[in-house]
Amino acid sequence: KMDDDDDDIPQLSSHTLAALQEFYLEQQQREGMKTSQGFNQYSIGSIEEDWQLSQFWYSDETASRLANEAVVAAGKGGRIACVSAPSVYQKLKEQDGEDFSVCILEYDRRFSVYGEEFIFYDYNHPLSLPENLLPHSFDIVIADPPYLSEECLQKTAETIKYLTKGKILLCTGAIMEEQAAKHLGVKICKFIPKHSRNLANEFRCYVNYASGLD
Repeated sequence: KMDDDDDDIPQLSSHTLAALQEFYLEQQQREGMKTSQGFNQYSIGSIEEDWQLSQFWYSDETASRLANEAVVAAGKGGRIACVSAPSVYQKLKEQDGEDFSVCILEYDRRFSVYGEEFIFYDYNHPLSLPENLLPHSFDIVIADPPYLSEECLQKTAETIKYLTKGKILLCTGAIMEEQAAKHLGVKICKFIPKHSRNLANEFRCYVNYASGLD
């Protein structure tokens, strides 16, 4: 009989159910806000963090500071590449500047909504890049490797060195200071980047030029 099988169906606890309902409600409210506010597709958080992809967006203040630094470092008419640093890309696009161009190299294909400026990128294949992405064609490369491992940093470093004319702005954990110097010749800055959600690991910025982050 069907009734006998009801006991086998796993039941969510009332606490879990309430949390789940709250999550879906928040999600609906966010979606509602997006449509009602003439939604800005470039605002940070317009694409949700995916922790399974080790995504943690910068705070608005940090993204602005890094974007402004990139514009100054790139110079008038400069080209900026954001490698696994989508919140800096979004902040640069919010500025709607005509004095620079920018592209985003990212594994998460949700960012393909940004059209031709999106380039699919997998750090495991650091030089699998489109032919039109010429070597040393960017005035500055901003990179935030997704994982705090030397392997990830080393492979991302290959991409950075291929793309940049010289200037590098790296964001990664404080524990990576030695490896960052080894693979990219970058030094730690005084500026301490913050994320919209607090991370367990201390995070820092590193550069190889005289920056405004000190």
